[in-house]
Amino acid sequence: MKSPRPGGTENISVSMPSELLGALRTRTGKRGVSAYVTAAVRHQLAMDGLAEIVAAYEAEYEPLSETEVQAAQSELFGDAPAPYASNDSAA
Repeated sequence: MKSPRPGGTENISVSMPSELLGALRTRTGKRGVSAYVTAAVRHQLAMDGLAEIVAAYEAEYEPLSETEVQAAQSELFGDAPAPYASNDSAA
């Protein structure tokens, strides 16, 4: 087993569609891929954590209202369009 690299990093292999990798390299340059992917994974883990918090709350109490969801999105994302806007009107 390989020992971790200095700074607590490890090399891994990730497969992704060629066109996605091409767009990623165009945006970041070859050397920026790791930093970009690391930031994306951190973001996704944070979003997963928020989803788990919401699910636990809703399981114990009741589903969040659309007003509560919009207030949370405004708090998190300001005036920018919310990247996770709900299209589900069944709440």
